[in-house]
Amino acid sequence: MNARLFCALALLCCCSGLAAQQDLSKVEVVATPIRDGLYLVTGSGGNIVASTGEDGTFLVDDQYAPLTERIQAALDEITEHPVRFVINTHWHADHVGGNENFAEAGAVIVAHENVRRRMSTEQFMAAFNRTVPASPAKALPVVTFAAGVSLHLNGDDVRVIHVANAHTDGDALVHFERANVLHMGDIYFNGLYPFIDLDSGGGIHGMIDAAELGLGLADEDTVVVPGHGPLSNRAELAAYRDMLAGFRERIAALKAEGRTLEEVIAAKPTVEFDEALGGRFISAERLIGFIYRSL
Repeated sequence: MNARLFCALALLCCCSGLAAQQDLSKVEVVATPIRDGLYLVTGSGGNIVASTGEDGTFLVDDQYAPLTERIQAALDEITEHPVRFVINTHWHADHVGGNENFAEAGAVIVAHENVRRRMSTEQFMAAFNRTVPASPAKALPVVTFAAGVSLHLNGDDVRVIHVANAHTDGDALVHFERANVLHMGDIYFNGLYPFIDLDSGGGIHGMIDAAELGLGLADEDTVVVPGHGPLSNRAELAAYRDMLAGFRERIAALKAEGRTLEEVIAAKPTVEFDEALGGRFISAERLIGFIYRSL
């Protein structure tokens, strides 16, 4: 299986909750320094940021349950302090799958109130024709917020900010103010087209608005952590925002002319980015459908 196809299948499993059908046995979990006691932890699923220091360890997202021991082993290599908090950027399985394990080990799970609501009940993801069962009670966030919440740990002020109806209806950006690191969650897919979960309250307007908010929090020195893909920066996030805004403008104009979705897809409003970004997870046709139905 080539690397591009493997990436696409892995992301499909991640976002649609198919962990049981994905072979995670050979996944290597790696912790890479970012700055100021922050690490990027990668394995399978959404990018994790780990904050380490004398106040303990806290995570932004936690991937899949079968990876928890490997995630913990990677953390043990960089800190002796246990995980005290886990912040979920949204409810999808590749970002919350380790909640139960970390909660049982003593961590407090924090997320937007819609994350707890969706995890508490069965969800249907039409994009993948997949029903996701309710999560175990111990996996649910026990601290929830509406607009946002702040944590003051390891010498940093960490702002967790809700963004409405973007990737889902429960997304949060996580801004480490002193370290100048911004985790965008799945608002930002770096190097591939994004998944917009319309069934979970997502939409193109919220995606663009959330990217705008991220740009307002960032400067030229900010390390921007996407939900998927390599570490990034403000200039690349701005280019991503501009791309989505351009797609929305073109598709809206075609829809206003009365064109059907099939006719809009045939018009190829995303063509200049399709080769680079459209073959890894979300196809151009599927992204156009997300945007068309958002308008």
